[in-house]
Amino acid sequence: MKEYEFSEKASRPHQGRNVRRFRDMARLKQEALAAALGGDWTQKKVSQIEAMEEIEPALLEQLAKALHVTPAAIEHFDEEKTLAFISNIFNDHSGPGISYSTVTYENANDALLAENKKLYETLLKEKDALLKEKDERIALLQKLLEDRAAK
Repeated sequence: MKEYEFSEKASRPHQGRNVRRFRDMARLKQEALAAALGGDWTQKKVSQIEAMEEIEPALLEQLAKALHVTPAAIEHFDEEKTLAFISNIFNDHSGPGISYSTVTYENANDALLAENKKLYETLLKEKDALLKEKDERIALLQKLLEDRAAK
């Protein structure tokens, strides 16, 4: 094998590992992915696919559909390049005195605070509804007990 061919092959992402990465990001176990794929898929078969360096296009299409990603994402995802790209974005201080990481972080905090506020308000409404339902049930049970005692 020529040195060029070796370095080219080494630089291609391992598609099986990418299937695993996307499965992990979707918080699926191998059994769950097998069930989503249907047919004669098993946990063992998913494990074997995740060990494959290269996956045939038809199978790649099926896996991508089950994982809700594109086949190209599985084919080309490179964790090291992605992390380097993200690191460059967050460490780029070339703007006029603005840190992108700070802006992103603050925007994320604002979004999280707004989402938490919505969730808290929803929980309060649900709590009030449950308390009202509990009070109604208690009143009904008290009425039933009074009716029985009166007989």
